[in-house]
Amino acid sequence: MSLDKTASKPATSATLPGSADTSLHGRWLILARLVWVILVVCMLVLFATSMSAYYAALHVISPPDGSGLGLTANEVRQLQEMHLSLDFYAWYQVLSGILTMLIYATVGIVVFWRKSNDRMALLVSFVLVSFPVALNTNSAVRALPPVWQLPANGIEFFIDIAIALFFYVFPDGRFLPRWTRWLMVVNIFYWFLGVFFPNAPITQSWPVGFLFLPVVASYVVAQVYRYWRISTPVQRQQTKWVIFGIAITFGGFLIVIGVLYALLPLFLPVTPLYTLLSDLIGQTILPFVLLFFPISVAIAILRSGLWEIDTLINRTLVYSILTVLLASVYVGSILLLQFLLRGFTGGNSLAIVTSTLAIAALFQPLRRRIQNIIDRRFYRRKYDAARTLAAFGATLRNEVDLNQLREQLLSVVQETMQPAHVSLWLRPSEHDGKQQAPWRTTPPVSSEER
Repeated sequence: MSLDKTASKPATSATLPGSADTSLHGRWLILARLVWVILVVCMLVLFATSMSAYYAALHVISPPDGSGLGLTANEVRQLQEMHLSLDFYAWYQVLSGILTMLIYATVGIVVFWRKSNDRMALLVSFVLVSFPVALNTNSAVRALPPVWQLPANGIEFFIDIAIALFFYVFPDGRFLPRWTRWLMVVNIFYWFLGVFFPNAPITQSWPVGFLFLPVVASYVVAQVYRYWRISTPVQRQQTKWVIFGIAITFGGFLIVIGVLYALLPLFLPVTPLYTLLSDLIGQTILPFVLLFFPISVAIAILRSGLWEIDTLINRTLVYSILTVLLASVYVGSILLLQFLLRGFTGGNSLAIVTSTLAIAALFQPLRRRIQNIIDRRFYRRKYDAARTLAAFGATLRNEVDLNQLREQLLSVVQETMQPAHVSLWLRPSEHDGKQQAPWRTTPPVSSEER
């Protein structure tokens, strides 16, 4: 069988009309690298200084209302009851921020080292290195002396603008659609007031204060619009990687926060000890949750041939939904059985054992059901192809007419793989030694006809 897919291969971004060249040359390349190095060095100095000041601020007892950066007197007593010192708590908080910075800075520097002649890669690497600094703006940077306030505000402003610019121009470095340029002007105005004049009357007024949600929402709108209306196939794969990393990172962050501060308090008493332990657990998990974003962005920028992101998204959707459903069934069944068996000795153990067996029985059927729903909703072509192949497999076991089988084989290949040309050759006969002519050859099918 011969398959010719020449007409159906998607063109890469380099071969499609309108694809932008984001390479830098000559003096512009030198200037861009110099600006990148200066900004990154300033951020690293600010980060190191803020971590040192933050460590000192964590040793200062906070008022009972918790308005300070350190622990309250009651929380310090709880810490001592766990045989932990205030030095341990301060180092734990600081090392968590340093670990996050090391992860993001390492990936950002690798992107810069590999593709520093590409302006889009320079922007991405700067965003990656600056992201941990933005995370620490409300904690560590607050501990700096007043003399550091203006440089810290300047760096924070550059970070906010770089993040906005990333979402408006990724992945080809151009403002597409053109109205994103005006959104960028709005971002500059908004972040300038918010960073340098946070307490000014104009910043506190409702029009400017109302801009935060629309500004953040415009990042998502710009990427979605670009994905559906402008992006090439390769650029869509890049966008999928970035959105996947963002979804996993911030989705995981929200899950951790929800479990520690919303779900577990329903079953455990909320005491200062619980609050303290929740903070320590959150600080332990956060660097690993935040790891997905820089890795996915690096893959999108440094890709030579993008990994199969569709399969990864498919599996993530399936097992995320499956985990949520099974966890809900497990918790709900335990609570229900404990209520029904509250008069029996050992009712709690029986409820746990019964719920565990029910989850084991539901796992595979529920997983298959969720997989079919997601394939039908998001991967319709793949789902139809799988069903066609399954039906052909059943026919293959029962079909005895060779001519009919040949026709069905060619039809299945044409339907599932959609090549531009398909033909079937038969093995030469042992009697005459001559190769038979193709059984059937389908004419080339253009993309417009399909």
